[in-house]
Amino acid sequence: MQPTLSDQEFSQFRHLIYDIAGISLSEAKKPLVSGRLAKRLKHHGVERYADYFRLISERDNAAELQTAVDLLTTNETYFFREPKHFDFLRERIAPECAGKGTFRVWCGASSSGEEPYTIAMTLAEALGGKSWEVFASDLSTRVLATARRGQYPMSRAESIPRELLRKYCLKGVGRHDGTFLIDRALRERVRFEQINLVKPLPRLGEFDVIFLRNVMIYFDAPTKREVVARMLPMLKPGGHFIVSHSESLNGITEALRLVSPSIYRKP
Repeated sequence: MQPTLSDQEFSQFRHLIYDIAGISLSEAKKPLVSGRLAKRLKHHGVERYADYFRLISERDNAAELQTAVDLLTTNETYFFREPKHFDFLRERIAPECAGKGTFRVWCGASSSGEEPYTIAMTLAEALGGKSWEVFASDLSTRVLATARRGQYPMSRAESIPRELLRKYCLKGVGRHDGTFLIDRALRERVRFEQINLVKPLPRLGEFDVIFLRNVMIYFDAPTKREVVARMLPMLKPGGHFIVSHSESLNGITEALRLVSPSIYRKP
């Protein structure tokens, strides 16, 4: 039987994930927190969430703290989610920037890799052999490990256009039956790194496009402003900043201009 997460215990985890990742969990997320962490209580043989919280708060338990963060920050993703963004990237942005040095895209919330590999397929089609690269980051080490492997259940292929699936993905055989693998040449164009967007960012160079989709919905307004302000210096003048259709930068920054729904440009 799963332990009961009290309001006080839930509050502890809410403050923890806000302090670490800037994610603001509503009261409605209490069952999610309880469900995702229950297996870790069982793993460590503790009966109460308060005991598990004390365990991950200890200085020598950094690995378990990362596991808890991974479980509480992992969200749904899939290939070619909100496809109009990739149409815009292929038809408008990439041709405009072709031949102006290496075309660089940063996927700021890569999750398990579906979005950065979608970007890579799009750029491979739009730019071919020209110089381009995709940099992808996430807070969760667990999803980054999946992303680097580039291997997914065949059910995840349903949203990939057939011609791109044939061109950039390999069907698993034998013990890998029922899965597909992103082609090595495409995987080598994508670099994954753990980055916490609510902390000072490492030096990453400048990008032509920054994707920050389906992550700001978990931030409160001050955190949104801080995250965008940190990222904007890395966007080239004339570069594009793309959020999800359910998000907006209205009231978050005045440094960008809306050019299409959920697509902004730096003057």
